[in-house]
Amino acid sequence: MATYDFVFDALGLRGWCDAGASQAPASMADLLAQAQGADAPAPSLWELPFPSLDALNEACGRVPQSRDLTQGLEQGFLDVKDALSLVLDPLTQPLSWMLSGALYTILNTPWWIVIPFLLAVTFFVARSWKLVVFVGVCIGFLAFIDHYDYAMQTLAIIFVCAFLCVLLGVPIGIGMSRSDAMQRGVIPILDMLQTLPPFVYLIPLIFLFSVTEPKLYGIAIILYAIVPVIRLTDLGIRLVDPAVIEAADAFGMTDRQKLFGVQIPLALPNIMAGVNQTIMMSLAMVVIASLVSAPGLGVLVLRGIRNLELGVGLVAGLGIVLLAIILDRVTKASLARVNAAQKAGG
Repeated sequence: MATYDFVFDALGLRGWCDAGASQAPASMADLLAQAQGADAPAPSLWELPFPSLDALNEACGRVPQSRDLTQGLEQGFLDVKDALSLVLDPLTQPLSWMLSGALYTILNTPWWIVIPFLLAVTFFVARSWKLVVFVGVCIGFLAFIDHYDYAMQTLAIIFVCAFLCVLLGVPIGIGMSRSDAMQRGVIPILDMLQTLPPFVYLIPLIFLFSVTEPKLYGIAIILYAIVPVIRLTDLGIRLVDPAVIEAADAFGMTDRQKLFGVQIPLALPNIMAGVNQTIMMSLAMVVIASLVSAPGLGVLVLRGIRNLELGVGLVAGLGIVLLAIILDRVTKASLARVNAAQKAGG
């Protein structure tokens, strides 16, 4: 006798339940229950199970089990998979081209061109020789221990994905700042993207795209990392002093002029902080995306876990830490320059 038989008996649904009894082979739990006999004592109130789908299914075969729910969700996704792929494949193919092109370029360019170029970019952004020396030492160390190719692959993926996050996220943040209705609609989506565990991003993408396609891990990185730049762009523009906006109105500036001449420049520190967080989150997701063929230092971390190679995993982890410090210091130095320029202009 099932625990919740009395519920369906009291409702007069016993005949309806018995007509829907499953014809599947009995489970081990059912066999054990039958072996105990019909006179097995009912569970006490302390042991009473929650009336979940599985518990109710034991009393009424018409009630679906929890596995029916998960199988139905999976089957529904598979039913629309082809239609989704037909739409998403051409839209996301440029991402594969960008990632493949960036990886090919950075791996087929001599190190004596790539490293000076990265140092020149660092100086242009930060205007700090100390930071340039620090970046040079870190990259030189990674090259010295034969992790140069892996580090450059990781950097190439981060550059492409962070660039697309900024390209897509800043306009979305601007739109949210100018429309309360859009903000109310987008914030729940951002909350969902920000709270989902990173591995969950990979599950539907594995069904939609081939594991050999770079856009598989590219989309996962972008979805995971785009949230901060959207949120902080919206926040930065909304925090612009209303008195400044009133002054711009008094000068007869159009909405476009106010946006590009007043609001975005004043919101730039917040936007740059969002870019910093986006880059750091891209780096975190690149490591996880190594599970679905993303190249770079994450591959070595995964190898260390799978093969129990402690040294390989630790050295690769150190490389990731060095890249994280480089990216964080460079973007923060750029943010400091923006803040200093605004204070000097003010």
